[in-house]
Amino acid sequence: QVQLVESGGGLVQAGGSLRLSCAASGRTFSNYAMGWFRQAPGKEREFVAAIRSSGLTTYYADSVKGRFTISRDNAKNTMYLQMSSLKPEDTAVYYCDAGLIPAIVGVTTARQYDYWGQGTQVTVSS
Repeated sequence: QVQLVESGGGLVQAGGSLRLSCAASGRTFSNYAMGWFRQAPGKEREFVAAIRSSGLTTYYADSVKGRFTISRDNAKNTMYLQMSSLKPEDTAVYYCDAGLIPAIVGVTTARQYDYWGQGTQVTVSS
């Protein structure tokens, strides 16, 4: 089992920044690919960003590319999402997730992940 706890969400004005954190416990964090998904009211959960277990390869949704940066610190069992130039359409509950995903398998779909956090609310006002 892997336990994931997100933090860092909040209310911010458009153009502002936030940094989300995801603290992991349980199994060996460095074995897991990690990702961020988000879900806005009335919408399906969507992929935001992901990072391979090594931390060397990252992936982003087109909607956040150039504005968000995903990173991880395997020594601290923590993953981060630095969000800049936030827009009202970024408003959602953000979830972190973990999965034992082989390098040849994609990381942008929710079904690849085994563990999910409870989510943290991000609200961007216009």
